[in-house]
This record gives sequence, C-alpha cells and structure tokens, in this order.
Amino acid sequence: MSQNTFKKKLKAGNSPKGGPRKTVFTWIEEKLDVKGFLGEGVPVQFIPPVSFLVLLALIYIYSNHRAENMVRKIEKAQQEVEDLRADVTTLEAEYMQSSMQSEVAKRAAALEIYELNQPPIKIEVEQ
Repeated sequence: MSQNTFKKKLKAGNSPKGGPRKTVFTWIEEKLDVKGFLGEGVPVQFIPPVSFLVLLALIYIYSNHRAENMVRKIEKAQQEVEDLRADVTTLEAEYMQSSMQSEVAKRAAALEIYELNQPPIKIEVEQ
C-alpha cells in the first residue's frame, strides 16, 4: 500500500504545468501579434473606450437591421392592403350590377316570376 503524501500548492499566477497562466490579454497578444505596433503589450487603459465604441457600433447595427425589417413589413402590409382594396372594389361593382332591376328580373324569370306591366290595384274592403 502506498503512503499518503501532501500535494504541493500552486503559486498564484502559475499554471499546473509550471508556466505563467494565460489570460485573455496574453491570448490576444499571441494571436494578433500586437507587440509589433503596440510595443510591450495591450495597453489596458484603452480597453474601456474601445469596448464602449464597439458597444455603440453593435447598437447601431442592431437598430439599422430592425429599421430595415420594419420597412419590409410595412411595404408588405401596404401591398396586401392594395390587393384587398382592389378586391373590395371588384365585389362592390359586381354587387351593384347584380342589384339592378333588369338583372333581378332576369334571375326571377328563371324561377318563372315576371314583372307586372300594369300598376298595382288598391283593394278596398267595406266594413
């Protein structure tokens, strides 16, 4: 059976492999090779204003995208309204045509109901 032993505690800032711990900034330095134009590393004092500008740019892009979507929806709704208006106009014209006396007489003739050619007669009843 093996003996119990104590594990060695890691010092702050070191990885378990013994090298320095990688942070976001070291990753950025490695991937972008910023030492060439920034010198030693990424200046931390520039991060808040740059992140604020990035946030403003994202808000601008989002609002522009929503505005374009809203314009597309409005144009689609306007086209639909125009189509419905044309349908209503057509139906009104058909209704007005079919409710004319001559058209009603033609449909009633199919049921063998004909128009009177003489005026109506008043019937009087004596009490």
